[in-house]
Amino acid sequence: MPVREILLLGNPNLYEVCDQVHREELGSLPAIVQDLHDTLFDFRGKYNAGRAIAAPQIGVMKRIVYMYIHSPVVFINPIIDQKSDQFITIWDDCMSFPELLVKVNRHKSCRISYYDQAWQRQSLLLEDDLSELLQHECDHLDGILAVSRAIDTQSFAWRTQREFLP
Repeated sequence: MPVREILLLGNPNLYEVCDQVHREELGSLPAIVQDLHDTLFDFRGKYNAGRAIAAPQIGVMKRIVYMYIHSPVVFINPIIDQKSDQFITIWDDCMSFPELLVKVNRHKSCRISYYDQAWQRQSLLLEDDLSELLQHECDHLDGILAVSRAIDTQSFAWRTQREFLP
């Protein structure tokens, strides 16, 4: 499958709310998942970063997230249905603006419920970096980018300036 172009900050499609995946669409998912995988790994090769990608980032306006940390996980119609009261502050990055970092607050832990590729309901309890990662990716499905969650007007930095960040 081909590596897909990642939509970049400013592309109006990134601000759209994605459609639900329906069970009868499962047959089309393997090709989309392969494109997400190939695009994620191409990005990793270029930027030495990238743990997950949301379908709208490659122009597929469906509620699908692909994560690959130690093995692939596909989240279909994910919902974050529990969030901790505790927050963490992080410098977030995004494939849709690969040179920019944005300081945001995210819930320290959360629970995500989703369908897997066999259309079985699953849920995961996530903490710290995985919690923030899946919150970031689920935001993409709702047309929300990290730049919209910036803590304040001084919460932006170029990746090359990382050594100056607290």
